[in-house]
Amino acid sequence: IDAAMPLMILRAKDMGVTGRERPAELDANRPLLERIEKLRLEMGRRMGLGDVTNSVIPKPVLVSEGDQADSIVSRYFTPHKCHMSHAVTGAIGVVTAFAMPGTVASGITRKAGRHPLSVVHPQGQIDLDVELTGEGVNLNVVRAALVRTARKIMQGELHLPQYVFPSPSSEKIEAQKLADHYPQHEVKIIVPTSAGGGNDTMARIITRKIGPLLGNVVSVDNRTGANGSVAAEYVAASQPDGHTLMFGYIATHGINPVMQSLRYNPEQDFAPVGMVGYSPTLLIVNAALPVRNFQDFMDLMRTTDKPLNFASAGEGTIPHLAAEMLRRTLLVEGSSLTAGEHHAGAAPAINALVRGQAQWMFPSLFSALPYLKSGKVKALAIATPNRLTEWPDIPTLSEWGLDDFDLTQWYALFAPSGTSPEIVDKINQTLNEVLNDPEVRARMAQDGAQVKPGTPQQLSRHVQTEIQRWRKVIASTGLSTHSQVETAEA
Repeated sequence: IDAAMPLMILRAKDMGVTGRERPAELDANRPLLERIEKLRLEMGRRMGLGDVTNSVIPKPVLVSEGDQADSIVSRYFTPHKCHMSHAVTGAIGVVTAFAMPGTVASGITRKAGRHPLSVVHPQGQIDLDVELTGEGVNLNVVRAALVRTARKIMQGELHLPQYVFPSPSSEKIEAQKLADHYPQHEVKIIVPTSAGGGNDTMARIITRKIGPLLGNVVSVDNRTGANGSVAAEYVAASQPDGHTLMFGYIATHGINPVMQSLRYNPEQDFAPVGMVGYSPTLLIVNAALPVRNFQDFMDLMRTTDKPLNFASAGEGTIPHLAAEMLRRTLLVEGSSLTAGEHHAGAAPAINALVRGQAQWMFPSLFSALPYLKSGKVKALAIATPNRLTEWPDIPTLSEWGLDDFDLTQWYALFAPSGTSPEIVDKINQTLNEVLNDPEVRARMAQDGAQVKPGTPQQLSRHVQTEIQRWRKVIASTGLSTHSQVETAEA
């Protein structure tokens, strides 16, 4: 239906609900929202709108039978949220589908002529006049308008609620003014790892480009400790004015909430700004280790009488968890031959591997790439569902029968909770402009990472999903949680 605005109208009972639930109940139904969004993306393509991931149209509407033959109950959505009110333009589309035969919203069969119809929503109803021509399957809506409602308003019988023709609040106007003049001084991006590592390098690539676009100095401030928790606590307690941001990653906003007792809440204490990118995790070994492939490595791990230790970027990091998962998969977790050694970051861990202090490790490609290119380490497998285009000769772990090893590492930008949506949106738009810069994309790809522009809402959902995923992983592997973990990066 495309009447005043593109809509996707769904029959409530087909979605497993009555259609009369309060908006808060529907918002809490995550499977329903995810199913609606999946359908909305498909409908956007069918309507010729292309990829509507970052658009609010087509807007989803759930409909169910009204109390009378001339009314229909409607629940009006924007992506991932049900509204208490109902847009009047959307009501025109709903009532058009209600009056026409053969739609998911069709009511009783009507004859040609004018019909007063109503769309009922949580805060009341919207009355419309619909004019039909033709008959039977050829019945057609030629006009649907708020003439009846307009007449009531003119006669003083009905007052439209504020949501129909809203005026911006003084707070909204002030917030927009602050966003227009943002930034007013230097912006600091807090990196939770030491200088020279993968996180730091990626943050500096972004910083060099984002400063000139914002029109002020943007600098990197490395604050290490407790696997990123020191930096996260610092940012969470900072002024929510957009001048202190965090270069968060899978540890600070995915694993730490499961592995540690935190003094910050990764969801409540931050305003998601946008995803930066991701880098796959791979299994590397010391170049001198006598293995040609992953099968050789498994055989060696099970049969060797010599130490075969892994290097970790810190307790609770991806390199640590991946190594523990592999040990348990190969049933060697109790063996002294496969002890782990934790380091303060990926760079010192890989250096220990190169020196022969450890024999294997699971770093990100971003961290391992210089050592791979120099031949100091060998890559045996990659922990992604598919092989990488840039490294097609490295098989996936799933090709060797390990299907649960999808350990892609991700990086994102966060602001303190309470930062105005206007400032968050401005930073997000600037960040995405940087990520779409061909030079930045090429540099990231050259270093083993892929950029991933997106919205604050997408990042928020990603963090929720990651915390849930890692909670299941930790529980299934039997790894213990700890109150404190070491400073580390992946």
